[in-house]
Amino acid sequence: MVKPDAVQRGLIGEVVSRLESRGLKMVGGKFMQIDQELAEEHYAEHTDEPFFGDLVEFITAGPVFAMVWEGADVTRQVREMMGATDPAEAAPGTIRGDLALDLGRNAIHGSDHEDPESNEREISLFFDDEELIEYERIDESWLYE
Repeated sequence: MVKPDAVQRGLIGEVVSRLESRGLKMVGGKFMQIDQELAEEHYAEHTDEPFFGDLVEFITAGPVFAMVWEGADVTRQVREMMGATDPAEAAPGTIRGDLALDLGRNAIHGSDHEDPESNEREISLFFDDEELIEYERIDESWLYE
């Protein structure tokens, strides 16, 4: 998900371009405003954390661009491309390393690659099944053996 800070800075295209250039395939995308209820459900695992309120307030502060991507080991690959949660620790060349400066404004959210169920849970929060498009990209035979 492209977070409100990156949307306001006009970075949706940059984020999408980086993921597409890697060879990943977008199968769902939605420009939307997250309401309080959805934000609280999205960040439910952080309910007891002191920063929970700040997370909810920020993600509801402006529009986001929610996305679903496919590709080999896609969640791990996207997490690597995103960089460390704190942009000050994110390597140059990563999305956060190049496009963000502050932990609270770190440009992008991605599902947890160590919890496969988080992908499905988050996708179902933002997309109905009919909003996800199955298709074959013409370059897939050049990306995978």
